[in-house]
Amino acid sequence: MRDVAELIEPIRAMHEAIRAAVVTQCEQQTVEQLAAVVTEEGDAGGGGGGGDTIYAVDRVSEHVLVDHLEAIAERVPLILLAEGLPSDGVVLPRGTSPADAIYRVLVDPIDGTRGLMYQKRPAWVLTGVAPNRGPATRLRDIELAIQTEIPLVKQHLCDQLWVCGDGPPTARRLNRLTGEHTPLTPRPSQATTIDHGCVSFARFFPGARDVLAAVDEQVMHSLLGQQPPGKALCFEDQYACTGGQLYELMMGRDRVIADLRPLVADVLRQRGRAAGLCCHPYDLCTLRIAEAAGVVVTDAAGAPLDAPLNLEADVTWVGYANASLRTAFEPALRAALRDHGLNDG
Repeated sequence: MRDVAELIEPIRAMHEAIRAAVVTQCEQQTVEQLAAVVTEEGDAGGGGGGGDTIYAVDRVSEHVLVDHLEAIAERVPLILLAEGLPSDGVVLPRGTSPADAIYRVLVDPIDGTRGLMYQKRPAWVLTGVAPNRGPATRLRDIELAIQTEIPLVKQHLCDQLWVCGDGPPTARRLNRLTGEHTPLTPRPSQATTIDHGCVSFARFFPGARDVLAAVDEQVMHSLLGQQPPGKALCFEDQYACTGGQLYELMMGRDRVIADLRPLVADVLRQRGRAAGLCCHPYDLCTLRIAEAAGVVVTDAAGAPLDAPLNLEADVTWVGYANASLRTAFEPALRAALRDHGLNDG
């Protein structure tokens, strides 16, 4: 058996190379150039499960990703799973039998493309490494997870977090001006209520936003009661980046995040519309870091989150900064899902 810890340094180096390449392109190209649509992955008219749109900025990271993983695979054969590649992945070194691969490596080279290409929000490089158990491999099999922040051009601090095995999360912050790294400690909120905290229901894109907002409103009213005139008891943040959302939970900035987009697929079909873009396993391949930091992540039914280690599955997830918040929040969420006819598992 190989020790997955041997991949920490080469994968961190890969992340840092992707970060540098993408930031350079963001500095040198216009928003219009970065936001140009290169291709559409998957079946745009299907019932979900298709790949995301590939923008010009996404292409910047792909060559760095493959070059670095080909070098790693010279020592440790692996299967790379990432958007733009065949759905069953690419075996490296090329020509190697899939059965001889030691690991499956699930990567999102730029999670949060839309916010980054318009220089609104940082994006993240996400990587999860699992023992190769063939097509049956799942998110819960991931043993090594690393996520690295891709900063805005005007941002000089950016973070990197990782976890290996059952150990605690490790994190550090880079000062891009000095090159100095300083230790960082994830600290999820220990609040036991959502009062005066940030709670978000993901509704980034058009399509059944009214249903998702209605669930949001019912849960908020159930937990907060009548809002006093001129006051705001709770806030939200539509950060269209799953790795970034998990980071916000880890760092004590968000208390609850619910991504329920797959649950409105039937509503969209009833309205004669295709199912929209949802969260996929590669968006959640660093889930292990958040959980190691104390964040609780479940599926819509309240079970520990899991999914196939592939590129297609649509994933519903709910993240809580701590177990007490889950206890307070989950019953109201489950009731709202039932009241709005959404399948909560």
